[in-house]
Amino acid sequence: MHQAQTNTDIIKKPLPIIYRWLGDKIFLTVVFILGLSIIFLAFSMAWVLYSEGRLAINEFGVIGFLKGSVWDPGVRMVFGALPFIFGTFITSVVALAIAFLPAIAIAVVIAEYAPKWIGNIIENFVHLIAAIPSVVVGIWGIFVFAPWMRETVYMPIFTFTANNYPSLLPVLGNPMGYGMTTATIILALMIIPFTTALTRDAISQVPKEQREAAWALGATKWEVIRMAVLPYARGGILAGAMLSFGRAIGETMAVAMLIGNKNTFPFSILGPAATMPSVIINEFREAVGNLHLSSLMAIGLALFVISLIVNLIAAYITRKLSITGGQVV
Repeated sequence: MHQAQTNTDIIKKPLPIIYRWLGDKIFLTVVFILGLSIIFLAFSMAWVLYSEGRLAINEFGVIGFLKGSVWDPGVRMVFGALPFIFGTFITSVVALAIAFLPAIAIAVVIAEYAPKWIGNIIENFVHLIAAIPSVVVGIWGIFVFAPWMRETVYMPIFTFTANNYPSLLPVLGNPMGYGMTTATIILALMIIPFTTALTRDAISQVPKEQREAAWALGATKWEVIRMAVLPYARGGILAGAMLSFGRAIGETMAVAMLIGNKNTFPFSILGPAATMPSVIINEFREAVGNLHLSSLMAIGLALFVISLIVNLIAAYITRKLSITGGQVV
């Protein structure tokens, strides 16, 4: 018994302060190095993209490359990024506009209206859809969604326009099913789960007192959500929307499989187009010339900068959210 008690006292005896101090220093050093490694990795990626794309930047100039509307790697060896910047901007902005309100509605149903067990089921399905690989969504779009859209939506619109407004046909484009509109709709479907999840998290962080104050004033369920919950959570909702926008900008496989990949400008509504990720994935392996490869890397650099700006804006909104208690000022 005495021996057991002695062993217990030895186990409970705290380590000397020098060991605890040394352990804290080691832990702090490791964490600090890991944090700096992320910054170093980001700068390394930017430097590699710049160094590899410097040939195209020197050849055409930054402004000339960004506003150039001709991409001809075969004959003239002229490269301009405007078609891909425009395609990325249009598809991402329109996709976010399509997905924003449905995502908020689903999040409100999960957090405020549905019973807990039903809300958990819906939330699990949202997470399941978000986990579907992009290439699987692209395959479904090729074999199911694009043919259905062509026969059900595009052809009637094209026929009506041809019979009544033939001058608008160049703007409408070829209704073959693979083009900017199809890719934008698929992109919207892909970012709805992300926007929904982030919006639901923002709504769940609204204090209970915020709702109770509105109930005490005689507000209805919808009035509580509209005047108390959503205004308080709008900072998180906007931050989530910006992160989903960044996801849309960088989406590659599904967009490349459905957008039609037209490398010239301008585009038509239903016709083919291209984005920055799609041109990189489609032409990187076939880029045999140094200038062609350098131009693709320069597009990658532009995509890196745009994505960085979007994420910085999202981080700024999130920081303002934490400072102002949920409202952007």
